[in-house]
Amino acid sequence: MRSRFSAYALDKSDYVLRTWHPSTRPPAVDGDPGLRWTRLHVLGHDGGGVFDAEGTVEFRAHYVDGGQPGVMAEKSRFVRHDGRWVYQGPL
Repeated sequence: MRSRFSAYALDKSDYVLRTWHPSTRPPAVDGDPGLRWTRLHVLGHDGGGVFDAEGTVEFRAHYVDGGQPGVMAEKSRFVRHDGRWVYQGPL
């Protein structure tokens, strides 16, 4: 989760796409030059351990868009795919 937030903040769309499950991955992720991700607050998680096949992360991602602060809140599902954790989508 944190690495994906950092990838969004640094406009590393290649990493964002690589860590997205193929069944839900969009063809592209376009950055927005007026949007700046500023802080990630992980509220909780469930699963995602060494022996788990899936897990969830609840978070708030703070941003500034056109000078206005905002917050994106989501509970996300992550699954193992080809031995790696990937983002499946929101719950």
